[in-house]
Amino acid sequence: MTAKTGHALIHDYLRSLDRSPGVYRMLDAQGAVLYVGKARDLRARVSNYARPTGHSARIARMIRETCSMMFLTTRTETEALLLEQNLIKQLKPRYNVLLRDDKSFPNILVAKAHEFPQIKKHRGAKSEKGDYYGPFASAGAVNRTLNQLQRVFLLRNCTDAVFESRTRPCLLYQIKRCSAPCVDRISRQDYAGLVRDAERFLQGKSTDIQARLAEEMATASADMEYERAAALRDRIKALTAVQSVQAINPRGVAEADIVALHIEGGQACVQVFFIRGNQSWGNRDFYPRLGGAESHDEVMQAFLMQFYDDKPPPRMILLSHPPEDPELTADVLGERAGRKVELLAPQRGEKFELVTNALRNARESLARRMSESAAQARLLEGLAEAFGLPAAPRRIEVYDNSHIQGSSPVGGMIVAGPEGYVKSQYRKFNIKGTEITPGDDFGMMKEVLTRRFQRLLKEDPNREGETWPDLLLIDGGAGQVSAVETILTELGVTDIPIIGVAKGVDRDHGKEEFHRPGKRPFALRMNDPVLYFIQRLRDEAHRWAIGTHRARRSKTAMANPLDEVAGIGAARKRALLAHFGSAKAVGRAGLPDLQAVEGISAAMAQKIYDHFHAKA
Repeated sequence: MTAKTGHALIHDYLRSLDRSPGVYRMLDAQGAVLYVGKARDLRARVSNYARPTGHSARIARMIRETCSMMFLTTRTETEALLLEQNLIKQLKPRYNVLLRDDKSFPNILVAKAHEFPQIKKHRGAKSEKGDYYGPFASAGAVNRTLNQLQRVFLLRNCTDAVFESRTRPCLLYQIKRCSAPCVDRISRQDYAGLVRDAERFLQGKSTDIQARLAEEMATASADMEYERAAALRDRIKALTAVQSVQAINPRGVAEADIVALHIEGGQACVQVFFIRGNQSWGNRDFYPRLGGAESHDEVMQAFLMQFYDDKPPPRMILLSHPPEDPELTADVLGERAGRKVELLAPQRGEKFELVTNALRNARESLARRMSESAAQARLLEGLAEAFGLPAAPRRIEVYDNSHIQGSSPVGGMIVAGPEGYVKSQYRKFNIKGTEITPGDDFGMMKEVLTRRFQRLLKEDPNREGETWPDLLLIDGGAGQVSAVETILTELGVTDIPIIGVAKGVDRDHGKEEFHRPGKRPFALRMNDPVLYFIQRLRDEAHRWAIGTHRARRSKTAMANPLDEVAGIGAARKRALLAHFGSAKAVGRAGLPDLQAVEGISAAMAQKIYDHFHAKA
């Protein structure tokens, strides 16, 4: 007897369903989740799928592939919506709208654990004491605002450790970007006033600040305090320059996110603009993965629920299209924010102009992306044809190593595919093998690939995910390709094509030779677009590996031997360095000399002495 699938299977489930709210999952023959949906009334919603006609091509295809279903009832529709989004995020079903973004948004933090607060960029959990302002669309938007704040309000951005160790003003004081509280060039009360002004600026109250600065400048000038008047004049000029740059900022919208959606050719782009304190804090575009011919309201609801899953929504969200269920979506976002969240799709006025501008950006961004994707697809097809691959690769992994005479060795991996570089998938490998001879590129490559593919075999042995490569590009010739083939064969991976990219006999850019296991090397013609494509991939891998190596070398160079002594914190380290002048001198010091340092007990002196002399 043939097992039922599709409409017939779904129809049989109706007998066991009531009219409770809940979540349903549709699964294929292998048990993979095809789709997750929520319903106010499970029986009514599932009955729609039991009809043999009246579905879009996407839904009809999904129904045909359905071989089983799972159901979870909830007390309320709100619970069902939250559960649906959690399952979508966890399972990433093929036919759901998926927001592919793993980046956190930066904020500005006015850190207040110190008597002279520091202003800085912050990402991640808001666990540090202080006031947070954001989110900003990008690190660039944060850096521009921090630069403006420094010019106008002269707040410090140095760490507490640097602050405590200063004996004279730094360069920022000389170029009028800091008030030098570290060396008492400003009182605590006056600095607190600057902090208050900076926070008022971030809240959108810059006009009041400018008027007060003008009054102070006039008073200073009348009192013949010309140096102070000149300093206030410079701050007013800087603030005026900031306001002129921010001329596009909305007047009637103090705090909102603007979310605009454009769908075309089976692809979608969502532009999000951040408005805080009547200021535009940048925008970012997103390209959610669609399962097929979704409607605008369906995509908008999925985007809002996933986008605000790990970040608090603002008081107002301006939308180009209302979500599928506006009231329910607003209720869920309000629960996450702990206050009311208003969803608006404006039809006139300034808010409508803001949404129209965001929608135009979404349309233009999607057009550029579709053009770039078409060009990328042609390059991948050309790559497959040039190297006899069975199909255009969806995921290319490129590997390179970097070191200087064997020191601080690292391996780098970059990833490229139909949408270009996938930078969230880049990986770095600090070479750990103690048996590897310094400068042994073969040994380094063996460690990198062994670690990479052992992890793949452990996490996705059936290759059901998207993390297995279709092609490996190696910076090297026949020897490297042979070594890589041997490594993968030992791991039981024998079906991934390997290409080695080696400079030609003259080592000229453009005369690369390509090596494949068991085949003769060959070259592509000089003006072949595929050649340029491979060169860019190789150069990007080299850039990534070099950058990773430099970061590791810099960290090694900055390491202090005192950091390795248990019980030596920042205060004791400063005391030892101030007393002896260097870590090397600390290591040569005798017990009586160590005990003479303030804060170093006899037991701690013995521990420091034993640490350095045990190594000798």
